[in-house]
This record gives sequence, C-alpha cells and structure tokens, in this order.
Amino acid sequence: MESINSLAPFLLMFVVIYFFMIRPQIKRQKQEKKFAAELKKGDKVVTKSGMHGKVIDLNDSDNSCIIETLAGKIKFERSAISMEMSAKLNAPASDKTKPAAKDNKK
Repeated sequence: MESINSLAPFLLMFVVIYFFMIRPQIKRQKQEKKFAAELKKGDKVVTKSGMHGKVIDLNDSDNSCIIETLAGKIKFERSAISMEMSAKLNAPASDKTKPAAKDNKK
C-alpha cells in the first residue's frame, strides 16, 4: 500500500502532462496534416516564413506545391504552409469585421 501511495504523485503528474501537453500537440498535428492534404489549386495561403500567395499546382509525389506570389512562382513543401495564418486570410469578410465593430463601441 505504501508503494502505491509513493507512486501516486508521479502517476498524477504524468496524467496531467499527457492531457495538457502531449494530447493537444497530437491533435494539432492531425489538424495540420488534414489541412495540408486538403489544399487545392486557387487557395490563398501564407507560409510559415510569411510569404503570401496562391496555390497554382500541387505535387503529390513529393508532397509539395507551387505558390504564385508577386515575385513569381515558388515551390514549397506543403508542411511549410501555415494553417492558422491561411485560415485567417481565407476567413469570410463578416468574421474579419467583427473585432473592429467591438473596438468602435468605446
């Protein structure tokens, strides 16, 4: 019984770490993988390095895509495309104006 009581804090810490750190990271990885798989031609995207552009070609053999920017066409890995920034860029206009409307009510 004493061995269970002495191990309980360590087991509790592991469970807390799993649910607050490991599990959300796994969920996020699945979402990013799904986002990269669902990319299609014509999508406006932002890369993790900050490049803005539009997807003009997708290559499934090497998991890359070609993005057209103002500077020209650039080839990126699909994993280099930022899910969060691209979602903000493609958000409907009504969602983009909501925060501004709250600020104007001061």
